[in-house]
Amino acid sequence: MKGERQPRLLLTAEQDCPYREGLQARNIVLEPGSVRDRADHTAFSSIGFRRSGEFLYRPHCRHCKACIPTRIPVRDFQWRRRHRRCLKRNSDLSVDTRPVTFDEEAYSLYQRYQRLRHGDGPMAEGDEHDYMGFIRSQWADTRMSHFRLDGQLLMVVISDWLEDGLSAVYTYFDPDLTHRSLGQYGILWQIEQVREAGLPYVYLGYWVQESPKMRYKTDYRPIEMMIEGHWQSLST
Repeated sequence: MKGERQPRLLLTAEQDCPYREGLQARNIVLEPGSVRDRADHTAFSSIGFRRSGEFLYRPHCRHCKACIPTRIPVRDFQWRRRHRRCLKRNSDLSVDTRPVTFDEEAYSLYQRYQRLRHGDGPMAEGDEHDYMGFIRSQWADTRMSHFRLDGQLLMVVISDWLEDGLSAVYTYFDPDLTHRSLGQYGILWQIEQVREAGLPYVYLGYWVQESPKMRYKTDYRPIEMMIEGHWQSLST
């Protein structure tokens, strides 16, 4: 966006924080129309923004800086024994990757995942419109990867491709198949996709130290965190 009018930053109203009880949260959101292609998306992802539907946002709370952007440098990723076991355990899955479209089978799995894994969260109350509004964008290069076993859909991985890697938008899976560690497999699979493409990063979104649901992100080392505007590596 060099040489063009700089995009306006809009500030949302405060609402209850989904990660820290008793606190109020708000975001900076880029003015609609500011982001038009993969290059713009990459530029803002590299400074800590995240996509939700058509919008790129970044937390901007009054009294809290707990939401920390994270990304995995795939060339330095430390493959541990548990990671390789997870890959082997799921090597029987087939994958089909396609652009984002509404799919009744995938949406049914999404509903079941939300109901059983995040039943107390706002996404569990959404409908088809909310679902598509969350994952789809007119300008993002988004892919849906469907993982199946003998024709049965077990997991969907939604990724935005960037010029320097991909952003892991959302993953949902059959919540009964805990033995497969499908959430972990989805991240490892994305790491492999980026490595094969010769690109450097998988962006994992925000990490909040006090949130148990965010703890998994630091299982992938080294991981880079944006602290005071600079990416810093956490390797051990």
